[in-house]
Formats: sequence, C-alpha cells, structure tokens
Amino acid sequence: MPLRITLRFAAVLLLAGLAASARAAALPPAFTAALKQAGIPLDHVAVVVQPLEARWPTLSHNAGAALNPASVMKIVTSFAALDRLGPGYAWTTDVWADGVVADGVLDGDLVIKGHGDPGLTLERMWLLQRELRARGIRHVRGNLVLDLSHFDVPPHDPAAFDGEPFALYNAAPGPLVANFNATTLRLRPQGDEVRIEPDVALPGVALRSQVVLEEVAACNGWRDALAPAQPDPARLELVVSGRYPRGCGEQAWSLSLFEPAATFDLTFRGLWAEAGGTLDGATVPGMAPQTEPLLRFVSEPLAATLVRLNKHSNNLMTRNLYLTLGAEAYGAPATLEKGERAVRDALVRHHVPTDKLVLENGAGLSRIERISADALTRLLHAAWKNPLFAEFASALPIVAIDGTLKRRFNGSPLGGSAHLKTGTLRDVSALAGYVVTARGERVSFVMLVNHANAGRSEAAQRVLLEWVHAGGASGRKGRRR
Repeated sequence: MPLRITLRFAAVLLLAGLAASARAAALPPAFTAALKQAGIPLDHVAVVVQPLEARWPTLSHNAGAALNPASVMKIVTSFAALDRLGPGYAWTTDVWADGVVADGVLDGDLVIKGHGDPGLTLERMWLLQRELRARGIRHVRGNLVLDLSHFDVPPHDPAAFDGEPFALYNAAPGPLVANFNATTLRLRPQGDEVRIEPDVALPGVALRSQVVLEEVAACNGWRDALAPAQPDPARLELVVSGRYPRGCGEQAWSLSLFEPAATFDLTFRGLWAEAGGTLDGATVPGMAPQTEPLLRFVSEPLAATLVRLNKHSNNLMTRNLYLTLGAEAYGAPATLEKGERAVRDALVRHHVPTDKLVLENGAGLSRIERISADALTRLLHAAWKNPLFAEFASALPIVAIDGTLKRRFNGSPLGGSAHLKTGTLRDVSALAGYVVTARGERVSFVMLVNHANAGRSEAAQRVLLEWVHAGGASGRKGRRR
C-alpha cells in the first residue's frame, strides 16, 4: 500500500475515534463523586453506556481497557452458546443395562455415560431413575459403571482459587454432575447435641458430628463457625466440627464435599435406595457399550439452563457449558482449549473484538480472565440484533426482582427496569446488560471496577444506573445506525 494511502487510512481511523469520543458525554458528577467517596480512582473503572439504536456511546470511559469482569463473563459464554447450540439444545445422559433384565432384576452392570448435563437436579435424577424403573429395573446385581470419557479436563483443586474447597462456587465441572455437586446437610439441635443428617442418604459414608451446641438465641454467622473435614478418606468418614447456636433451630447447609463423579455416585445410590431399589456391586470407571442405550435421558433445553445459570451465577453450570461448546464445535472429548476456540469463533462471527479477551473457564471464576467494556458493549448490541435476543436477555437478573439482583437497589426507580449480569470477586465489581429508561428507550450498560475498594462501588453503580434510567443516556445519541 503506498505511503500516502496508509497515512490517509490511519487518519480516518483516528478521526473516527475522535468522533466517537466527542459524542460521549462527560461522566455524571454524582457518579464520579460516589467513586471518590468509595476511594476508587477513575482509572480503575471502565464505563460504556449506549442506546441500542445509537451508533455511538453516550458515555465511554476506559472502554478499551482489559479488565477482569468476574461473573459478567458468563454472558460471553451464554451468547456463544445460543449462537452455536441454539435455545433448544439439550444434553443427554445415557444408560445401558449390560446384562439380562428379568422380573425387575438386572443380572449385570448398570452403565451410565454423561455428556455434561449441568441441570441434573435431585428432581431430574429422580425422573431418570423413574424411567429406569419403567424399563423394568429395580434391582442391580452388578456394578455401577460410570463413563466419564466425554470430558478431558486437568485435575481440579477446589481450594486453589480462594482456600474454600467446600464452597459450591468452587465445584469442578464434570460429564456426570448431580445437583450442582451439592451435598446438603441438615443441622438440628436435639437435647445437648447437634444432629446432622444428609438430605439424601450417603451410602457407605459415616457422618460424625463434633459440633458444640451453644446456648444463645442469636443466629449469626453459623456457617462460618462450622468446618467439615475428611480426616481419613479411605474410611469415607465425614466429620463436622465447630459451634452452632441453639437459636438457629434447623438449618440446611449445602457443600461441595466430593469430586463430581463421587457425588453423582452417592446421590444416585441414595435416591435409588429411597425408592426401594438395590445396587449390589461397586462403583467403577469404565466405557459404555457401542450399542444403543436402554435409556437416553434428555435435559431441559439450553434456554431454561441459561436462566438458572445467569440469574444465580452458577459457576459449575457455566463451566460445563463452556466445555460442551468445545465438544460440539470440535468433537469429543471436551477440553478447555476447544471451549475457548468455540467462544472466540462465535464472537468473531458477530464482529465482537477479541484482542483483549482472556479466557480460563468462561465462568469468570478466575484471576486472569479479561475483557474490555467496549467488547461487552458490542456483544450486548450483537445480541440485541439477534433473533434470539429474548432468550438472551430474559436469562439476566432483574434489578430488585430476582437472582443476584433481588436485594440490590431496592427502593430505586430502577426496580424491574433493568436486566443486568452481576460480577463479584475480591477487587472486582461488575455489571453489564440492559436498562429501560423512564421513556421506554433501551440502553446497554457496562461498568467494570478493578480495585481493592471495588466492593464499595454499589453506590456509584446505583447513581449511574438511575442517571441512565432517568434519560441521561438519551441526550447525545450521535448518528443512527
């Protein structure tokens, strides 16, 4: 390319950038004052506010900075999933009877292969087992064989992220995951002791309570005062120690205690026994037969999965979806590398910039994931133009109504007027989604804060969101598309 043409092209890009900046209004003074009050410098904040029908943003500050979005990254994975898989996509969990079935007895092994269904709740596990009973199986004389070959992921240390190995948000992904890998324990004062019982029986696991009952009426911070431990994994003994106030009465405590395959095994056996079934053999790894399964249990559709995933910011569901994307795009087994390629491909197809994008698991539970506010804004606008916009937007939490925003911004005129994904980590607070103004205009909203005081940014978020809702973003729309 001749030098004069190159220079002319560069000048056009520079002028375009200056034009966009000129059309962006200054940040509202009340917003900057709220950030200053929280001790958050402006250079640690990125903001882009843009009416969906406008070509240029009304507000744009640090739009190109690569920042950690925390769980806001889930909308990136969700967008890619709707684009690649479609709202009706469903996972399957396949079951084989490797033996003869007669008079309700399987004289052989029960083989189960998972494909990453992130929504196998207790209710759906019960439905799966009901389908097996309808096919004539009530007693299994062989082993329970679990085929985990659909995923190929590195070993997962649940304590590595923040030292909380039993937290549900740290649960590992897996091809067979039951009830979000949650084991729910019920605690209840009884006499001078605290009884602990699992919500679903844990066959083969001894549960021992060393919890001290405190004679206090207040019930504050009881979860933090308890500590589960497995001192001897070979004995499959679960010990819970700590203190528990009598005033708490009965409480449910959900934890990620075991690896996904172990939780699936225990949950399957516990529910099977509850329904009067027996399973004589051990649980062993293996490969499924190369034949049609006896049962192909189909999950809820992706559109329904995205609602639970985003409204409640479920990390495990997102990680399973991320891996599924890779497997569907590039073949099994699913890997993190394939998941990243699939997400990037989807963004590139919709002209969403990926030069600042850093992916680790697609869920935002990461210290290294990065994206710019500009890229998130372009994704929100690409979703708005997509025929599946309704499915995308309806999965986001609604301010002061549900999900992770149910108790935020209460009493604000924003209530019910914004669908926003939240993101929270140590040193990170983020929001991204859509706001409907008082005049009915739809506006995309992105605000990312990466700073030690990020947890104090809620007042600034509220000020800016209310400014947008009141119509502040409508003043300078620039040229229409």
